[in-house]
Amino acid sequence: MRPMRIFVNDDRHVMAKHSAVYPTQEELEAVQNMVSHTERALKAVSDWIDEQEKVNEQTKPEAENMDVTAATANDGEAKEGTEAKPSENLTRTLRGVMRVGLVAKGLLLKGDLELELVLLCKDKPTISLLKKVADNLMVQFPSVTDEKYDVVQSIRDASIVIYDSREPALTLTIRMTSPLVREEANAGGETLSVNDPPDVLDRQKCLAALASLRHAKWFQARANGLKSCVIVIRVLRELCTRVTTWSPLKGWPLELLCEKAIGTANRPMGAGEAMRRVLECLASGILMPDGPGLYDPCEKEATDAIGNLDLQEREDITQSAQCALRLAAFGQLHKVLGMDPLPSKMAKKLKGENPVDYTAFSYTVQIPPSTTYAVAPVKRPIEEDGDDKSPIKKKKRTQ
Repeated sequence: MRPMRIFVNDDRHVMAKHSAVYPTQEELEAVQNMVSHTERALKAVSDWIDEQEKVNEQTKPEAENMDVTAATANDGEAKEGTEAKPSENLTRTLRGVMRVGLVAKGLLLKGDLELELVLLCKDKPTISLLKKVADNLMVQFPSVTDEKYDVVQSIRDASIVIYDSREPALTLTIRMTSPLVREEANAGGETLSVNDPPDVLDRQKCLAALASLRHAKWFQARANGLKSCVIVIRVLRELCTRVTTWSPLKGWPLELLCEKAIGTANRPMGAGEAMRRVLECLASGILMPDGPGLYDPCEKEATDAIGNLDLQEREDITQSAQCALRLAAFGQLHKVLGMDPLPSKMAKKLKGENPVDYTAFSYTVQIPPSTTYAVAPVKRPIEEDGDDKSPIKKKKRTQ
């Protein structure tokens, strides 16, 4: 068994690297402000569109005044005990706005400037609806905040892009989609329905936005509660940015890999040991064509999350992981992390003092999490107290 001292040393290096790449408080506040302002402005846009439709459709019964369901509206402004019912938003054109990507998963690193939201629509989004939302956003922003934002329409990408002129220069992309797009895809085919408007937005872009919603929901249910998982993903995200060999793995494949590697362990692991376990999975050839691949749990059909990697990329990442694992085995993990080695001599602890837990600071929550994605724990927490609850140990005692 590897000496515990080496694991502690790896923990120290991984946590030191994590602290170096973690965003500053000013950066997190800027992200929170921009996302919150945009969500409130979209709520006002939804109210405005709803009022316009009521005026234009006098024959229909007056709809109830309802709030757009926001996945992250729990930032102190929502009243306690007021939850929107699922049936309340059925008549609205804009049904909800949700955080996806790095914001929803809490994987932001220092220097990350691109944020994402998904705007769910009742019907398939169209070019005219995108223009209407973008134009009214410019009207609603002054009533929400004094900050100046630039709104740009990106019809080709089925999205609206918002730029913040202040430092840091953040960019927030609002992707428009509808659940109807995926229902039609599952029902059969590439042919457009006869009822679709002529200016419907690109179907593949809308499907990608729905996939990002599923990824965010899966991540918060499976990875956020897994010890050391988020920390290792952040550190490896920095590695994928710094080392071009690892760049094809960045994003959804990396998140899947870390959750599978760490989640299948028989006990909670520190950051250093969890990092080593991920490297072991890659070094074993999981990415190679004759390997098991990475099953995508967010797709109905069997899908390999790394299916887009060519043979050379798979070989390069596997070889790099083997080299990194060799360095880690010889106590040189700092070379993999791209940092200077930390002093090996640790401060002498007092007799009877408990060892320092370098993974106690998980930094899991960066900005207020999404309440829509709050689910019950999928795994029973493993007891970490001093009681011996292992069945193997109990068997030895009885003998």
